Amino acid sequence: MRARTTWARARLRAPPPEERPMTDVVNVAQAQAWNSHEGAHWAHHQDRWNAVNEGFDEPLLDASGIVVDHSVLDLGCGSGQTTRRAALRAPRGRLLGLDISATMLAEARARTRLEGVTHAAFFQGDAQVYPLPPASFDRAISRFGVMFFDDPVAAFDNVRQALRPGGRLAFVCPAEPHLNDWVTAVTSLSEVLPVDDFATPGQPGMFSLTSPDLIHRTLTEAGFTDITVNQTQAHGTWGDDPTDAAEFLLGTGPGLHLLSRVDPATQARALTALTDHLRGHVAADGTVRLRGSAWLVTADRPATSPGGT
Repeated sequence: MRARTTWARARLRAPPPEERPMTDVVNVAQAQAWNSHEGAHWAHHQDRWNAVNEGFDEPLLDASGIVVDHSVLDLGCGSGQTTRRAALRAPRGRLLGLDISATMLAEARARTRLEGVTHAAFFQGDAQVYPLPPASFDRAISRFGVMFFDDPVAAFDNVRQALRPGGRLAFVCPAEPHLNDWVTAVTSLSEVLPVDDFATPGQPGMFSLTSPDLIHRTLTEAGFTDITVNQTQAHGTWGDDPTDAAEFLLGTGPGLHLLSRVDPATQARALTALTDHLRGHVAADGTVRLRGSAWLVTADRPATSPGGT
């Protein structure tokens, strides 16, 4: 009887803070997307997405300058690979992964426990307004997680205030669409799918920060200094073969959006055409590898800030 009572009480106990649902949200459309199909897709396919993007991990972490006792904030951490890799560089520090997707954070917590990383925690929140403790982090990092803010200046200002004076922000965000092979693969389907407005630079979303000048202006307005923007490239693995890669690419959010605008017969033609296109990107081991191009950005919180903010 005691065991049953203890179990019942455990179920009624409030979840730990990191597992409580978020409250303040201003990026409502992003919260809806990443807590429905898009987030579920990324969580379910976390290993595949890491194979696509992990070539940017080392350049990002090298640029961040994380050392053994740093406190690190990972923005848009998703399923937590960058958080865990940063934890290896800061074994005596602490890591906080912040993301808007509950589904992806559940995967991040599970994988982090499995890998035995004990000094990382994950919280659900909108980084633009999340009440980050001021002057608490030595570094803030992000791998493709900072392009989706309704108000980028406000979001980066919130991050700046969470950094200690002299702290550094480092992130990667996509460079121009035509420098990313997965984009040119999709736009090659222009005779089959309505791709005219696909991956438009400067629009809210994945390609909102493709302009280095815009990055500089945004971070300067948010109070950062010593801003650097450098191009970096990496090849990611998109599938075991052209058909697998084509199915995966068209199963992502952007791919599904395009497919939803045409009939089933046209969808089948698109899959065949994309598979044929990807045959030109087969590596020696048979996998499909596509070049990704990104801006590697660093910026510092000044050692002294006017008004202490």
